[in-house]
Amino acid sequence: MKKETQIISVGRDKKWTKGVINPPVFRASTMVFDTMKEMRFATKNRAKGEMFYGRRGGPTHFAFQAAIAELEGGVGTALYPSGSAAISGALLSFLKSGDHLLMVDTAYEPTRDLCDKLMAGFGIETTYYDPMIGAGISALIKPNTKVLFLESPGSITMEIQDVPTLASIAHQHELVVMLDNTWASPINSRPFDMGVDISIQAATKYIVGHSDVMMGTATANEAHWDQLRENSYLMGQCTSPDDVYLASRGLRTLGVRMQQHERNALKVANWLKSRPEVDHIRHPAFDTCPGHAFFERDFTAANGLFSFVLKEGDLASVTALVENMQHFKMGFSWGGFESLILGVFGIDRIRTATQWDSCKPLIRLHVGLENPDDLIADLEAGFARFNQALK
Repeated sequence: MKKETQIISVGRDKKWTKGVINPPVFRASTMVFDTMKEMRFATKNRAKGEMFYGRRGGPTHFAFQAAIAELEGGVGTALYPSGSAAISGALLSFLKSGDHLLMVDTAYEPTRDLCDKLMAGFGIETTYYDPMIGAGISALIKPNTKVLFLESPGSITMEIQDVPTLASIAHQHELVVMLDNTWASPINSRPFDMGVDISIQAATKYIVGHSDVMMGTATANEAHWDQLRENSYLMGQCTSPDDVYLASRGLRTLGVRMQQHERNALKVANWLKSRPEVDHIRHPAFDTCPGHAFFERDFTAANGLFSFVLKEGDLASVTALVENMQHFKMGFSWGGFESLILGVFGIDRIRTATQWDSCKPLIRLHVGLENPDDLIADLEAGFARFNQALK
């Protein structure tokens, strides 16, 4: 079954949907029972989808969890109130004081802050590694290393990792392999086929698709599902059924939205490639993006998020470019229907295992569902302001 067909049918078991097309919204904190036998059965089978307690979820949650797990290829999916919560929930489910974590140097900045500001205080040591290290990762593994964390493509600078090689080496040392898989969404890669143990999504982004819900998911394979599920529950992680309903509804159009995001972004990126101001394009589908060959091997398609690097520029000229855009708005999240732009400075501040040429400014775009010709005209006007400010 093709993914575009699969996303229409996943998570629609009549046990959860009660026969309607969209799973109903079940709002509940307390489930009540008529007999002790019923209560004992629910308690015993609470991890198997029996109605037990509101924090464990209800039919709205179970339907969505089943859908994500099937799409990503895992056994079970835990839900969280944000993508950052999914990352912290997954890491803290498998790390304790005295453990060592290998974290990709290009990780989402809040992930880095989690390692440096919170987990360090718990006695968890973090080593950052070059995303392009490949088989060289073996030299960084210590006797107390427990988790290898990947993000591919990397945040902002878009490096694509050799996930199968990294996962294979990690498993030789019995490490848990986690991947922030948000860029691919649940339909553009098969993380478990590449050796990943836990695949994490900021569902806030492409799954929801409308910039109006915060949510995260972590999907695990059979060997790691029980520990992820139970420890996330112990940390009190749960989500609103109303938000889950919106995420479930957004999921049904994910296929067509991703196709349009990809088409629009490729048209914009190819136009940018011809601009004299642009040094190179950091879009995984372009051979100027580090790890492009891994993208062609491991991904089935792209999306709307990429970056490009300017040959020159300063704060004033970049500000002139990104401000006063008609269609591109400035904002940190992405994955919604709207186009976004960020002028990124200080990348060297959040890179410790890799180097970045801070003399060449980077612009990150999320290309939305607008007509790409309008977006190109918007960027063209931005470049005119940029060039005027450089004079």
